[in-house]
Amino acid sequence: MGMVQLVVSELVTNARKYAPGPCLLDLEVDGGAVQVSVWDSSTDQPSVRAADPERIGQHGLEIVMAVSQTFCVHREPVGKRITASVVLADDPDGDVAGRQAL
Repeated sequence: MGMVQLVVSELVTNARKYAPGPCLLDLEVDGGAVQVSVWDSSTDQPSVRAADPERIGQHGLEIVMAVSQTFCVHREPVGKRITASVVLADDPDGDVAGRQAL
């Protein structure tokens, strides 16, 4: 569950830091993965920066995208919803479930 906690922490922290109002967290287990969904009241789209080992901080979305099977941002009538899917278990063959080898 460590990766799910990490994704929740990063997404909720961003929502609290950058959105002017409340935020809502929704967790749903679906097909061996946890869907982490965070809604906030800001209409600003998140800015995913290019990897930069010299930059201090602001790596949250990089981390979320690296450990998530899927990542998407949806505009809503008020605000936006960011959803990331985190796989709960690996394949018996050693491959991370839901990911393709590079």
